[in-house]
Amino acid sequence: MEYKVLASPVTFEEEIKKSKFITYLKRVENLADARAFYAQLKREHPKAVHVCWATVAGLPGNEFEYFSSDDGEPSGTAGRPMLNTLINSQIGFIMAATVRYFGGILLGTGGLVKAYSNGVQQALKLAQTTTELERELYFVTCSYEQINLVQNLLQQFNANIEFQEFMEEVTTEFAIPVENVEAMQNLLLDRSAGTLFMYKIE
Repeated sequence: MEYKVLASPVTFEEEIKKSKFITYLKRVENLADARAFYAQLKREHPKAVHVCWATVAGLPGNEFEYFSSDDGEPSGTAGRPMLNTLINSQIGFIMAATVRYFGGILLGTGGLVKAYSNGVQQALKLAQTTTELERELYFVTCSYEQINLVQNLLQQFNANIEFQEFMEEVTTEFAIPVENVEAMQNLLLDRSAGTLFMYKIE
């Protein structure tokens, strides 16, 4: 499965009825990463009245990786509209955060929903994306005589080495496109005469 990710961070700023809204888009690796960026923005904007945010902290469509926060705005007027906009973008591993400096004029429920969702929409228009492949983590343990075989297959099947440990044997952890798992496992078994196996890391 191919999916889009942000190529670089984005910032969009606008003023609505004297309130300033600053929307940030950032790539995140997980929900903890998103929470850390939210905390960073709270420190950087101590006079802001709200820092509302939403994230798709995983693959597009994975509802278990969705999260949103109104950060004190009326329930449902900020975080959820921002999240819906992110979901519709079909971009994965993304966070949107909007810093609001209150200008003294109330926007009302509808005005807030429009302000927060539009901020994300405008930021997304400025965003550049790249395409990535869905990957899973596996490891294989081999002898030193077999390491060239393993590395050649990893390269052939577009797998990225994440970690290697050189002890009595060599253990290699790698991230491989999901669509290549079965083919690599079969070729690994064949070329190692049935001695090498890939094991999935959960």
